[in-house]
Amino acid sequence: MARPIMAKATAVWLVDNTTISFKQIADFVEMHELEVQGIADGDVAAGVKGFDPITNNQLTQEEIDVAQGDIMHRIKLKFNAAAEGEEKRRGPRYTPLSKRQDRPASIYWLVKFHPELTDGQVSKLVGTTKPTIQAIRERTHWNISNIQPIDPVALGLCKQSELDAAVQKAAAKKAASGEVMNDDERRKLVSTEQSLGGEAKIPTAIEGLETFKLGDAPVEEDEDANKNFGDADSFFDLPAGDGTDQP
Repeated sequence: MARPIMAKATAVWLVDNTTISFKQIADFVEMHELEVQGIADGDVAAGVKGFDPITNNQLTQEEIDVAQGDIMHRIKLKFNAAAEGEEKRRGPRYTPLSKRQDRPASIYWLVKFHPELTDGQVSKLVGTTKPTIQAIRERTHWNISNIQPIDPVALGLCKQSELDAAVQKAAAKKAASGEVMNDDERRKLVSTEQSLGGEAKIPTAIEGLETFKLGDAPVEEDEDANKNFGDADSFFDLPAGDGTDQP
């Protein structure tokens, strides 16, 4: 469910001007029920002016009347055809001023360790421009000698889930196009036959070993196996003598 604009101020207005339960208001403005109760007690949102959701086209009076009469009713925002699809529209990612100096390092990290990402994907992840990405990719950036690759997740420029989703999308797109990745683009994800051009070749130095079997070699009879070791003399292969010890 979509959240109303100025949620806390809307909650203040609903607490002051209606008899809707705290649970209903909390569910509507996506706040905790105890926080709404704190607004009623004056402990939370002190000094916040209420925001009228009826005047500002967020709710209808009929919806409020139904919610006041039925404690189990879930309040719904008024449908606004002009706002349809607005939540899907995303502008460029905002990067705080304190982190903008770290963007070249994160771009360098992305183009170095994830070359399969397009310039558009990198731009969405760290909020930069394509000319900057191209300059770092081609090592023509004015400060390229001082840029060290740093993970954008560690810098707080994007989330790990967003980075993983972008990498998986790029890998799936490349796999669907039938392109073979090079060493820097995770060649291990490609089968051996595909990386060798469709035919698995065997080095010349070991040709013929694929048909080698241990059972093909002739079995040599062991001479010792045919000897009779019935007595100690034959077992130790002692020379024949009269049995007397030599001094």
